[in-house]
Amino acid sequence: MTTTTPSPAATTQQRTSHRPTLLLIVAIVLMVVALCVAYLLKLDSESTDDAYVDGNVVQVTSQVSGTVTAISGDNTDHVDTNAPLVTLNAVDAEIQYERAQSNLARAVRLARTEYYQVQQLLAEVEQRRNDVRKARDDLRRRNQLGASGAVSREEISHTADVLKNAIAGLDGTQHALSIRRAMVDDTTLRTHPDVLVAASNLRDAYIALHRTQIYSPVAGVITKRNVQVGQKISPGIALMSVVPGDQVWVNANFKESQIEDLRIGQPVELRADAYSRSVIFHGTIIGLDAGTGSAFSLMPAQNATGNWIKVTQRVPVRIALRPQEIAQNPLRLGLSMRVSVDTSDRNGPVLNKTGAQQPVYSTEIFKNELQDANEVVERVISANEGSDHDPKNLKF
Repeated sequence: MTTTTPSPAATTQQRTSHRPTLLLIVAIVLMVVALCVAYLLKLDSESTDDAYVDGNVVQVTSQVSGTVTAISGDNTDHVDTNAPLVTLNAVDAEIQYERAQSNLARAVRLARTEYYQVQQLLAEVEQRRNDVRKARDDLRRRNQLGASGAVSREEISHTADVLKNAIAGLDGTQHALSIRRAMVDDTTLRTHPDVLVAASNLRDAYIALHRTQIYSPVAGVITKRNVQVGQKISPGIALMSVVPGDQVWVNANFKESQIEDLRIGQPVELRADAYSRSVIFHGTIIGLDAGTGSAFSLMPAQNATGNWIKVTQRVPVRIALRPQEIAQNPLRLGLSMRVSVDTSDRNGPVLNKTGAQQPVYSTEIFKNELQDANEVVERVISANEGSDHDPKNLKF
């Protein structure tokens, strides 16, 4: 038997023919591994591209009516909190303010007069009592002298008339005192009803004058300006809006089949279509809405009709973003986002059980209005209460 030894060329050709098969096997194995990894990863994540940036759109409105004389900001301008935005014609408000100041000054002076009139009537009552005592003593002495004939009956009659007149005068003065005291009983100069009413009117006038200048309630970018110079505006009409750039979040609309594993507190990775894929935002789920988007639409679907067709519903999920990332890469309302939620930790709550302990959003631009008005009232009262008497002593 003769054994044939393969030549080197044949061996090389055989190895070359087996190489594509090995590559194919390796490729298939890698693909299976990748699919397995992707499947395992998908079990612990949920993603959607139906997500958009949302935020507060703070309307700037007037609290008083008036005519616009100046506008201090336009669309795309940045404004700080308490920055002036719109100025109204303040002529009428200034006149009312001056009138209210005068009325308060007059009320304080009239109240002082009433207290002094009470003091005057108290002195008159004491004087009338002295007159009554004197007339009574005179009549008693004349009655004693009349018994011996030293005084005539006519003089005794005249003395009795003087006593009656003195008693009547005392009664009249006491009634006048009661009338005056009814106006000031249990009050001081600063708590007199007329002074309190005039002070309230002055506060109203001052605040109305202050509100002819409209300020920005928050810091942000102006948008939707629709007010014009010369326009007559009314309270509550939106003049423009301010969007705070640091108060934005993402509303991600997940399919109803995706929300089973979503929990509050789960971490989220987000990408914005406005930025490259290398820009990644990080966030946290802070709440799932109480219903689907269609349930709260203007015209909710009527599912109890005969031509009803089932449509997969979506539930809005609110995602908070990191402020430092928003500051580095600003987001604008309405931008599209791609969202991926890590659902490996499912220990968090599905729904919020507690409410906010502090105001979620607030502004302090109206905080000092009443305090400033009180300072004006105090200044007017101090200028008219007088220095000859301590107002605290003017109490009855």
